[in-house]
Amino acid sequence: MPSFSGFTLPDELRIIAEQVRRFIREEIIPLEQRLDPDAPGIPDEAFTRLSEKTKAAGLWALGAPEEYGGGGMDTFAMSVILEEMSQHRMGLYNIGCGVFGRYPPPAIWAGTKAQIEKYAVPTIREGWRTFFAITEPSGGSDPANAIQTRAERRGDTWVLNGRKVFISNIDNAKWGIVFARSNKEKGRGGISCFIVEPGTPGFTWKNIRTIRTAAVPNDVVFEDCVLPGDALIGQDGQGLDLAFDLLVKNRFPYSATNLGVAVAAHRMAIEHAKHRSTFGAPLSQRQAIQWMLADAEVEIRACRWLIWQGAWKADRGEDARVEASIAKLYSSEVLGRVVDAAVQIHGGYGVSKEFPLERWYREARVRRIGEGPSEVHRMVIARALFR
Repeated sequence: MPSFSGFTLPDELRIIAEQVRRFIREEIIPLEQRLDPDAPGIPDEAFTRLSEKTKAAGLWALGAPEEYGGGGMDTFAMSVILEEMSQHRMGLYNIGCGVFGRYPPPAIWAGTKAQIEKYAVPTIREGWRTFFAITEPSGGSDPANAIQTRAERRGDTWVLNGRKVFISNIDNAKWGIVFARSNKEKGRGGISCFIVEPGTPGFTWKNIRTIRTAAVPNDVVFEDCVLPGDALIGQDGQGLDLAFDLLVKNRFPYSATNLGVAVAAHRMAIEHAKHRSTFGAPLSQRQAIQWMLADAEVEIRACRWLIWQGAWKADRGEDARVEASIAKLYSSEVLGRVVDAAVQIHGGYGVSKEFPLERWYREARVRRIGEGPSEVHRMVIARALFR
């Protein structure tokens, strides 16, 4: 656990962060430079080879519970690690290209032992992709009222009917979780959580093309989709509590990846300003450029401490909903400003496919919408102020 009195990281965490930083720079970035700039992922052979390296180095599935083969790191530690892990071209939506392991949606830990053994354990061990389906055409920021997908109990089965939108990873997922209304009379207490596997009859989807390159989202339809009775996670009506627990804690690591890409873009801008000259002087001597870089540095440092303080509070078991909204809001907007400045400083090179900046610029715009739009997080913060 970090010491906020001394502002120091534990030695073990600092060493692991350095290992991850080195791996990204020596293995992931050189590989990406040989691929199409818009590639959503790396070749299977490279994934297998690099995954074996991270496993051998003890860097695999650092955030998964130790009892199931993971590193057991808490939210704070993973926020520190993910800042380093995301600093490459695919880093916003394919962190570390998946070679550090992937994680099941946290709601699965409320499931039975059999569910955990069947779905969570192999996901951690093999690095399976999974999906999380909550957003609907009626909205995603107010699931208590927006969820209209129905789950009807019929004998020993559940039958799903409805539609979800902007759901990522279904194309190559082994399984995922879906939130549906199992009791329309109970409001927020009538939403339940289910395990669904691609290939289940009545479960179909199509891609939604967006400015995002990796993890293409999908429009999903459930039409008389029959699930076994043991597909229910937790208790009937417990779904929304599981969803909010997931969303609050996940916002700190999510914010850390925003920060990581901002750090990488800022580093590129500084190096370019040192070596690019105009009218007989390097850009680094131009006050306009100096102020852009200085502002970015201030925002990056402030962003890091907002994420760390909130994650630290969440790990202590305290209510960190407001801190999660602050971290998500600020990190997504800082990311956009820092990348925008880096593009401007690079000039024409900033929008060239030769550099990762143009991809970060496009994908960063989505981060002000995903995981709750900025306006919704401002509402959460404001309500807390007046409460």
